[in-house]
Amino acid sequence: MSETHQPKNFLILFAVLLAVFIVPSSISGTAIALPYISVDIQSDLSSLQWVVNAFNLTFACFTLIWGKISDVWGKKRSFFIGACIYTIASVGSALSPSALWLDVFRALAGIGGAAIFACGSAIFIQTFEGDARTKAFALFGTTAGLGITLGPTISGVLLDSVGWQAIFFMHAVALFLVLIVSFNIPADNAQGGSISQIDLAGSFFFIASMFMLMLALSKGYDWGWQSQAILLSFISSALCFLAFVIRIKAAKSPVLSLELLKNNKFLGLILVPVVASFTFVTLLTYFPTFLMGSMQLSASKAGLIMLFLTAPVLVFPLIAGKLSAKGVSTNLLMYLSVISMLVGAGVLIFVVQSQITILAIAFALILIGIGMGMSAGLVDGQALSCVNENDVGMAAGLLNTFRLGSEAIGVAIYGSLLSSIVSNMVPIKLQDHLVVDSQDWVNAISSGNFASMLDNTGDQTALMDTMISIYNSAFITTNIALTGIALLFSFLILFYLRKETKTTQNEAYNV
Repeated sequence: MSETHQPKNFLILFAVLLAVFIVPSSISGTAIALPYISVDIQSDLSSLQWVVNAFNLTFACFTLIWGKISDVWGKKRSFFIGACIYTIASVGSALSPSALWLDVFRALAGIGGAAIFACGSAIFIQTFEGDARTKAFALFGTTAGLGITLGPTISGVLLDSVGWQAIFFMHAVALFLVLIVSFNIPADNAQGGSISQIDLAGSFFFIASMFMLMLALSKGYDWGWQSQAILLSFISSALCFLAFVIRIKAAKSPVLSLELLKNNKFLGLILVPVVASFTFVTLLTYFPTFLMGSMQLSASKAGLIMLFLTAPVLVFPLIAGKLSAKGVSTNLLMYLSVISMLVGAGVLIFVVQSQITILAIAFALILIGIGMGMSAGLVDGQALSCVNENDVGMAAGLLNTFRLGSEAIGVAIYGSLLSSIVSNMVPIKLQDHLVVDSQDWVNAISSGNFASMLDNTGDQTALMDTMISIYNSAFITTNIALTGIALLFSFLILFYLRKETKTTQNEAYNV
């Protein structure tokens, strides 16, 4: 890049990275506001969970669709529209008079956030080359990590000083600034066309499939895993996905090209964030509950311990980027990333099962954070660099669909599975204390709110120890299941990346 283009490139970098910071900080920072919102708009806490779920669902579903839209309309225009949607949704969230309206605007924000992530990485591909591209994507990963890490802290300060509405107004102000700066993004060579070129039927089937799957996974405990409603939800999800596959094979301009899935390197790389979803993201969401419940730590101490998990994500994207720029194999870096996350998850399970110490927990969390940090950002740049230029938007959408969809699924499985295990153990372990409805015990233990179930009768220490034992057992079993899923995806990563390497070597020999 010439010197004359560098100032404009800096503004492009600033616009995309600011938006990339706000989206994950919105995910990690909104949940902390739910109790405050519940009091203010007179809504029960369980219904407000969809403030988070609605965002995650639309975010996961629309990344693939925005990828295709950006190929048709152009990445600049699509990014601008997404930022505009997010800005409007943030203002609407702040002014929402009820939980229903808040859920609607958060779902709308998820649609805008999907455009920002799908188009932001594609803009980097068209703007930067070589080492500059590697550095840009390293900053992409670091900024996303900053958003995840600082989201709860920023929200906490705003909650204490102003109120929960200030969180969403802050998002709106930041995205409005993005809208202003994004005029500096150069127009790209879009394929051109209208909305009619976007496969709306295929998009509908994909969204319906994801929604029914999320509904089944998140409601498995409430409705019963063997209930007719859960069974119908899983069947409906499978049928909609089948219809989606049939549609994209038949459509003239499908929302997803199956040719992308024949690219072994691309497929292997986009599976790496899936491993992170079942190790890093699930712990990011639920490990504070373990710290405040099982270990009886204060919120501030729990927050400090979580830094062992999140802090490496601020450093290792840049380290991995520098190693890649110096010629270290991308495949090797991805293998190290996956191994670090799996070993860290295994160590954490062992620590909770044997002897819990802060030092051992810190070691496990750091390993998982290092693994997440090594692949964050780098995997985006490498994956999008190995596809056809005309398919970059679609490829970015698919990458983030894998990432965000697996995050939403992992978090849903974690919560529902943990509650199911606790539900099975409560009648056995606490049969002498079930004067109160057992559901109250399950809710209290699953949420880490053990103290709410203590009274002034009997041995309170023994009761607390029993509840901690139940939670720890559920925690261990749940994490073994999720680590097992991550391990399966790790084998797939190894398979596809090694297959790509062998194919490349064979082609070299033939030449």
